[in-house]
Amino acid sequence: MAENEANSVLNTETDPCAEDLEEALCVLRGSDPENCSYSRGYVKRQAVFACNTCTPSAAEPAGICLACANKCHDGHDIFELYTKRNFRCDCGNDKFGDFKCQLSPDKDKENAQNHYNHNFSGLYCTCNQKYPDAENQDQDEMIQCVICEDWFHSRHLGCPVEDPEDLQEMVCEACMNRAPFLWTYAAHFAAPPGIGVRPTEETEVDVDVVGQGDEEDARECSQHEGKGPSNSVDHKSQQASDGRTLCKRTHEQMTACLGKALSKTEACRLKELQNLPGQERPRQGAVFWPDSWRSELCTCTNCKRSYVAAEVQFLMDESDTMLSYENKGRAEPFGQHPLMLLTSSLDRVQQLEVIYGFNELKSAIGAFVDQHAAEGKVVTVEDVNQLFEELYAKRRKTNAGYQ
Repeated sequence: MAENEANSVLNTETDPCAEDLEEALCVLRGSDPENCSYSRGYVKRQAVFACNTCTPSAAEPAGICLACANKCHDGHDIFELYTKRNFRCDCGNDKFGDFKCQLSPDKDKENAQNHYNHNFSGLYCTCNQKYPDAENQDQDEMIQCVICEDWFHSRHLGCPVEDPEDLQEMVCEACMNRAPFLWTYAAHFAAPPGIGVRPTEETEVDVDVVGQGDEEDARECSQHEGKGPSNSVDHKSQQASDGRTLCKRTHEQMTACLGKALSKTEACRLKELQNLPGQERPRQGAVFWPDSWRSELCTCTNCKRSYVAAEVQFLMDESDTMLSYENKGRAEPFGQHPLMLLTSSLDRVQQLEVIYGFNELKSAIGAFVDQHAAEGKVVTVEDVNQLFEELYAKRRKTNAGYQ
């Protein structure tokens, strides 16, 4: 096998499969595969699973940690719920009847602070459908709301979405109405309605009419981050008939000037935004936010009370984001690509053999999944065992040929 084949596997920037593996490990970061997380209390964020074998009733939803999914529920019908915030493992409590947790059997009858939704029954979105849905061939992108943590089909968000991969955080319409003060922030800091992606630094998003008394501030805005006044088409300043300056500003400059204006006073940031003229948006559809939007939220006493009343106080914590969670995973060995760790102690020949086997396994599993999806079949344990038996037999035959 050529050396560039090895590099294509080890380089996560060029191998989508490697990126998926690394992302999966980052999601599992902080989730102990050996010890139940119950003793840690309500974990800030962890990977959570549901067992359809033990808790099939939607009336009694329950979630289990990674260790319990591996140890206590081995061989059960398990499905992944991605991550959940402030969640405590339910395995073996009263929701499981006579079933007891093998790793931490002494648990409370229930975890009263856990929050559940229809995801724990394997259903998602406002359409209340499974994902993937074998009966629905139109499988579009699903995006998670950062507040309710439900997943939504992009076609059911109530707004156009362009290239979901470029989005940062999304808040669904129901959660926007649950915390209606967010609509004010959305008018100033979120992506414009119908775009769904954050404007870049060079995107023109507004035209301000600046009075002569504010010309100094306008010049400061045009020089933001050391940039002098520009004569380019993108940053022209023109004179209006009444002598006022028409200053076309970028999204970055507009946000910087807005922050400057708000910093002149100690008043509530939310009220200041509400009093700014000309900043409104329709209160409908999901809202997409840039990665720094949480830092714009007011932290005065009254606003903090509003967050608590709406049960969204976690929005004040920028480390609550999935981006922050995954970045921490990438910084730890457990978040690195598994082949990078596995092959580091092997010589070159052994490395190539491992990578070749990985590529073969990846192709076989991909074909296996695609075939079942095309035929509308559910993957069973027997199917998986048969697949690996065939791969093992093929590998033994190949190895015998080289002896």
